Amino acid sequence: MGALPPVAEGGLSRPRIGIAGISIESSTFSPHVSGDEAFTIRTGADLIGYYPFLDAGRELREAAEWVPLYHGRSLPGGAVAPETYDRMKRAILESIREQGPFDGFFFDIHGAMSVIGMQDAEGDLASAVRAALGPDTLVSTSMDLHGNVSEVLRDEVDLLTCYRMAPHEDWLNTKERAVWNLLARLRGEHGADPLRRRPLKAWVPVPVLLPGEKTSTRLEPAQGIYAELPGIEAMHGVVDASVWIGYAWADEPRCQAYVVVMGDDEELIAREAERVARMFWAAREDFAFVAPTADLDGALQNAMAPGAARPYMISDSGDNPTAGGAGDVTWTLAQLLATPELVDGSRTTIVASIFDASAVATARTAGVGTRVTLTAGARVDDGPHGPVEITGEVFSITDGDPDAGTQAVIAVGGLHAIITERRKPFHHLDDFRMLGLDPEAADIVVVKIGYLEPELYELAADWTLALTPGGVDQDLLRLGHHRLAPGVFPFDTGGTPALTAHVSRREEVSA
Repeated sequence: MGALPPVAEGGLSRPRIGIAGISIESSTFSPHVSGDEAFTIRTGADLIGYYPFLDAGRELREAAEWVPLYHGRSLPGGAVAPETYDRMKRAILESIREQGPFDGFFFDIHGAMSVIGMQDAEGDLASAVRAALGPDTLVSTSMDLHGNVSEVLRDEVDLLTCYRMAPHEDWLNTKERAVWNLLARLRGEHGADPLRRRPLKAWVPVPVLLPGEKTSTRLEPAQGIYAELPGIEAMHGVVDASVWIGYAWADEPRCQAYVVVMGDDEELIAREAERVARMFWAAREDFAFVAPTADLDGALQNAMAPGAARPYMISDSGDNPTAGGAGDVTWTLAQLLATPELVDGSRTTIVASIFDASAVATARTAGVGTRVTLTAGARVDDGPHGPVEITGEVFSITDGDPDAGTQAVIAVGGLHAIITERRKPFHHLDDFRMLGLDPEAADIVVVKIGYLEPELYELAADWTLALTPGGVDQDLLRLGHHRLAPGVFPFDTGGTPALTAHVSRREEVSA
């Protein structure tokens, strides 16, 4: 991105910019409901402090008068409770009306929020925000590449961009890019004219919907497609280029891949949007899982094979809480407890995790070192398997985790089952170490995740992606989508889309 452009004649040297949004990835196939307890609310100094690129003294911080309003952020989960969404939406709109007007607005969202009873939650929020801001405020949004671009969202915001890496190592960089683009347009020669500040948008819906575990940018073809974007962005007349994979575990018409190129050269942005969209469509059958796959039995055979590398990682992908799974599906843990080779003490296995506050309380009452029998899990999602009975020794009790609350580890022979008070993803080695577990010394580590986050990726001497059941099942065809747009691959394998770019007019923003 580099330094901001100098303030041009007519540009705004210190625009007034508001910050607000709601960020969550929601599976409509998970019975989990994301209520008030799921969201961390940031306002004022806490909100602006969330963005390191807006620290005091930084160029972007000093280039504007920042007004941090209200932001709700949650771990992925099930659809949002309507009353929770309405409460956050109302807080955003009231703060805009009370603290506006604004020259610009940073609309920080995910793009895959589902709300019970709605089909396009971000579109609804964007429309309401635009109405509160008025037509002249320049709105820039940052999104996850697993978000969805609906027609409403696309038309209500002026600048939009998304991550270019999966796993999302560039999430903060993307938010910074969204802010940089916003400031550049406000400072530039278009700054004196609210209409001309808006770049043109060329967009192409691509009727493909794939799970993130098939579209990691570590591998082709996603790696090559995303590698095109910096070069396009660098072209004269282009502001930004983005590709959305879409969110596979929501059943809504907006769920599909999407390409957007923004700029002032209409012919150029349309050409490049079409070129990238056609690359994506041509590669639709080439996307493959990021690791070798198997059902759980096959994954265990790989992990327990003579000479298998240690530690051997197994992704329990169907209940991945960071994709929207409930996090308390017990199907995998039940199979592991029924495998003699894992509970006879001949090897060390770590299983993360299920959440069940009552089970954790039972373990705490029993005390560390005590043998206990408890029933855990499937309080939220009991579709694949009901609550599991665990008989073993309380290995550790750990309090104070900001996400998990209290955590208990129950050792059944060499198998260590992690039970948490609240939902928690396990992405870091310290998540295990704080419980007295050593993942580097384990033989097998089973984690509810899809593709491995960086520390787990480095930990794994070998790895199988287990195709397990749950609310974010990798086998999309067995989930039962029925509200998608017509022609979306792989649900519909007939026909070829036109993939023709449409270009917005600058005046096409709701008043």
